[in-house]
Amino acid sequence: MNGNKRGTVSTWTDPDDAPELDDEFFERADEYEGHKLIKRGRPLGSGNKISTTIRFDAEIVAAFRADGPGWQSRMNEALREWLSQRRAN
Repeated sequence: MNGNKRGTVSTWTDPDDAPELDDEFFERADEYEGHKLIKRGRPLGSGNKISTTIRFDAEIVAAFRADGPGWQSRMNEALREWLSQRRAN
């Protein structure tokens, strides 16, 4: 019988050859609470913000950054406060 010698590739792996499950494997593994998958990484935003490119004076950005993490949120709040004062006039 003439058969294609290259046609069949064995994909079977001996279970004894499986890699050991180390700490790194479990650090990357999916985490569940019951049947609910707990997603990794940054949580989704509120959906009401847009990404833009804007230029500020270096001293303004430095002043907000000097107060530590959350400087962009504080800058957003300062602009929101300015806008509410402007609308009041």
